[in-house]
Amino acid sequence: MDKVVADTDQAVADVADGASLAVGGFGLCGVPTVLVAALDRAGVGRLHVVSNNCGTDGAGLGILLAKGRIRRVTGSYVGENKEFARQYLAGELELELTPQGTLAERLRAGGCGIPAFYTPAGVGTQIAEGGVPRRYRTDGTVEIFSPPKEVREFGGRHYVLEEGIVTDVALVRAAKGDRHGNLVFHKAARNFNPLVAMAGRLTVAEVEELVEPDELDPDDVHLPGIFVQRVVALSADEAGDKGIEKRTVRA
Repeated sequence: MDKVVADTDQAVADVADGASLAVGGFGLCGVPTVLVAALDRAGVGRLHVVSNNCGTDGAGLGILLAKGRIRRVTGSYVGENKEFARQYLAGELELELTPQGTLAERLRAGGCGIPAFYTPAGVGTQIAEGGVPRRYRTDGTVEIFSPPKEVREFGGRHYVLEEGIVTDVALVRAAKGDRHGNLVFHKAARNFNPLVAMAGRLTVAEVEELVEPDELDPDDVHLPGIFVQRVVALSADEAGDKGIEKRTVRA
């Protein structure tokens, strides 16, 4: 039952080249930056990343992106990361764009064992009809377009079929976790983390505070430990190292 491992390097030591990887966070909020750094040190590559966005330039998944370690991204947002946009338009990586709510539900569905579901999001657009560029050639022409998806009518309204997502590995960050893998997330850092954790066949959580199992009130647990296989306790410096994506100050 004790899922704690000694350090982040050990926690991701068996992540292989070419693995599919779901990563929690939104912008720089709730991103498992210490585990991502461990993956960087491990030198794994050709990753298929599933994440809302692919970090920012020089932070989070942006570190792996800058080193050419990511071959494909399934996400909903390209902005705030110039290198992400450059690689996509230059034909250096493949991108599956997915509406943000649909991405969240695809992760949840995968974690619940639901192979696919119908949603109205994207009906009447290229999301359903196909034709979104997934990969460019180096000359700027499109090599791969997204395929059309099944659309059905229910109760007089049309819905598009979307597949659930299950990945080889999932990386998440929690404010607090116990040795059994039960996790608590702080405010907006909850974002995609619980859904990402559900979708991974192997889920690793970095926690800012490690507690004993009897210290968490069951009503406070956001993600039960059944979805988590490994827990890493962060040092005080690692837990406190949180970037600010956009700083706004008053005169």
